[in-house]
Formats: sequence, structure tokens, C-alpha cells
Amino acid sequence: MTKQIMVRISGAILVAAAFAVLGLLTLSLIRFIAGEPEPLPRLPAIDENPVPVALSANPEPIEPAPVAQTVSDSPFVVKRILQIDEPFVHGYYKWDDADVPDGEIVVTVDLKAESISVFRDGYEIGAAVIKFGDALKPTPTGVFPITQKSKDHISNIYDVPMPYMLRLTNDGIAIHAAEVKWGYGTRGCIGVPEEFARLLFEQVKLGDRVIVTNGKRLGLGEEIVAG
Repeated sequence: MTKQIMVRISGAILVAAAFAVLGLLTLSLIRFIAGEPEPLPRLPAIDENPVPVALSANPEPIEPAPVAQTVSDSPFVVKRILQIDEPFVHGYYKWDDADVPDGEIVVTVDLKAESISVFRDGYEIGAAVIKFGDALKPTPTGVFPITQKSKDHISNIYDVPMPYMLRLTNDGIAIHAAEVKWGYGTRGCIGVPEEFARLLFEQVKLGDRVIVTNGKRLGLGEEIVAG
């Protein structure tokens, strides 16, 4: 009796399974006829919020991206350092701009080395020993645009001549001609030999940058930046 019951249950299960399979086949057939596609498995998303792209029947040709300048083409990279064979002492300067192309002027001052350099288009055209601020008023470091030029300037603070003055700050810091001697300082200004001051004055224009550092030395290929 028990065996007959088990056979009947197994038969019923098989019939139910057959009806289920038949139902799935029928549903797939209906979806196929109606044109409803089966969902595809989701691929990993690359961009959940893509930027829409406008399509055109006659698209314009894409312009190639501009090629970045190489280091050697930049006016703010050292392309030449003046050869100085003489003793680099107080009062000494050198200037050589022969065959140097026109270009932007950048002036660098290194207080630790007590020197000033003038670069045109990345070529050093002038260098000199300087005097600078003493302990009472040290020369500030940073990047300063030249805001005023005055060939025969007289200091309105100290009432002394400041020939070929190039103003850097509103509180009186400037580059100007001075007697450059060892052990002498200034009240924050950068003093250079008079002939060097004249040559520099003729080269620069308002807005040209003067970079004052304390121990930043430059070599060939290095960027002329504050550091």
C-alpha cells in the first residue's frame, strides 16, 4: 500500500515539473514573437554619467592638440650661463648680450651668493656682485614686478641719489646704482655697480619680474622660478 502511494506522489511531481517546463517554453515563445529581448548581463560600468556627444552628418575635422614647448624653448629655463674667469668680487660685473635673441627679461637675485643675474629669453646676459639689506632692514625675498623706473631718482626717505632706480615694492625696496663694497649694506635695496645698473635699466620694462631668493642657484636646463 505504501509503495503504491509513493509511486503516485512521484508521478504527480513529474507531471507538475513537465507542466512548469512547458509554461516556461510557452512564455519564451510569446516574448520572442512579441519582440521583447532577453536582458543581457550587466557589464562593469565605465562611466555612470557619460558626457553626451553631439553627432553630425558632416563632422568637422578634429584639430590636433598643440604640442607643449620643450624645456629648451621656454624663456624661463636657463639656456646659457655667462663664463666668468675673473674674480667675482664686490664692484665687479659682466655684461654680454651679443647675438642673444630678443625675449622676456627675468632678473634673479641670490642674497646668499650676493649676486644678481639678468636673463633674456633664458640666456644670462649680465651678472654682478651686489650689496643688500642689513640687519636693520633686510631685503625681502619673493617675486616682484618692476613697478617704476627712474633714471635720476632721489630717495624721498633718505634724501640720497638712487640712479637707475627700478622699484620693486611700495615701501622703498628697489634695485639701483650704488658703490658696492665688501661689508657695506643697504636699507633693504639691492645696490649694483653703476654701469651695470645703466645696462639693466635700458633692458627691462615695467612688469618684468625680479626673483629674490636666499640660496637658490641655477644651472643649465633649470627653470627660472622662485624657490
